[in-house]
Amino acid sequence: MQRNRPKGILIIAAMTAPLVWLIVQSGTLRAQTDEMYKKLRVFSDVLSIIQKNYVEDTKPEDLIYGAINGMLRTLDPHSSFMLPDMYKELQVETKGSFGGIGIEISMKKGILTIVSPIEDTPAYRAGLKAEDKIISIDKESTENMTLLDAVKKMRGPAGTDVTIAIIREGFFEPKDFILTRETIRIKSVKFKLLEDNTIGYIRLSQFQENTGQEFSKALDELEGGEKALEGLVLDLRNNPGGLLDQAVTVCDEFLEDGLIVYTKGRISGQEMRFTAHPNKKERSYPMIVLVNAGSASGSEIVAGALQDQHRAVVLGTTTFGKASVQTIIPLDDGSGLRLTTALYYTPNGRSIQATGIVPDVIVKDKTVHGAVDKKVIPFIKEKDLKGHFEPAEKSEDTGALEEREREREPEQAQQQDQEEEEQAQQQKEEEDDPQLTRATQLLKSWHIFKNMDIQNQPAADRS
Repeated sequence: MQRNRPKGILIIAAMTAPLVWLIVQSGTLRAQTDEMYKKLRVFSDVLSIIQKNYVEDTKPEDLIYGAINGMLRTLDPHSSFMLPDMYKELQVETKGSFGGIGIEISMKKGILTIVSPIEDTPAYRAGLKAEDKIISIDKESTENMTLLDAVKKMRGPAGTDVTIAIIREGFFEPKDFILTRETIRIKSVKFKLLEDNTIGYIRLSQFQENTGQEFSKALDELEGGEKALEGLVLDLRNNPGGLLDQAVTVCDEFLEDGLIVYTKGRISGQEMRFTAHPNKKERSYPMIVLVNAGSASGSEIVAGALQDQHRAVVLGTTTFGKASVQTIIPLDDGSGLRLTTALYYTPNGRSIQATGIVPDVIVKDKTVHGAVDKKVIPFIKEKDLKGHFEPAEKSEDTGALEEREREREPEQAQQQDQEEEEQAQQQKEEEDDPQLTRATQLLKSWHIFKNMDIQNQPAADRS
């Protein structure tokens, strides 16, 4: 695979927001104009005045860090300053373990917004959703609160509680959620077989250090079953992103050549291209990628690349729409700077910034929790109708047949009950996850029509 990027750069995406990051070695930052030096002199004067005249004692470190935060907040929602402890947490997060409630957050129009809850975490189990607005944390308003401050308030030792107030479409007033923090250990890859073991299903919750390797193993296990795979569902719903190189690796499993993603910035060092290379194993089966509003950053790169390269059908709802690239620069005191430096583009040159990936097939998320099982009504047949016509003539064995049918009535009733139970269970599963149900239906239809096409070919063309 061709990966043109400067040495020492590792591309990652945020756990606190769906960010694609570049970690680079910090260098000496120099003022480029005399005008900048003049403004820095003003800053120094203000700092000195505050220290001498403010009503209370102040710490120079707090003032300087506050000024840096304020400076970055004038840029965009994803540029920010990380205190040393926050920068350390960032490095730990990419390994898939951290203490908290399990949500990815971002600033959206100045409002703290949930990008997606992480599976099997307190937030996920409490029913928090993508696009929920967080208006307070432990009764403290999130207005003017930085993204990193919000993360810091929601993090904490396992077993302690945090209360967040949520506004959601359909709510008439804010609702408090009391969540008990846990050590969040995220398993990024889950998989299983569906539909008589002929359709593979892989769920990627985010892109961590070993996601590409685990994904490859999952594919091998699904493809090594007794039956050949007739299709694959790749579930990227509520996947906020992660390590970009892992997202590229996942794409490369299904592409033989061509562009996967590229970035553009103000300087040449911020421009990178990631291309696919031939795989050892050919994978020609059809694919469907599931996405929703919680699919962001790295997951949008995967969905966009497979969509543009016509390798998969994207199904679900429009994704989050995060296409800016951030550079994480370690600073001398152990803190870090996160700065937006580029935008990324899909193979066809699309920037999905603020627009998201629009699915090929729109299927809305389930909106009602806890669907109630419905009684399956059996079909009524002619013989069940009152006053139905009897056969004009009865054979000699009619009486014996009727006797055997009466004997079989209890068995038939039991079989009918079993069929009704199976139908009810299937209906419940469809109601619980209409997007996955639609995906499996499309893959089954795909296989059926493919077989019909083969059978309708002249015999000479089938060899």
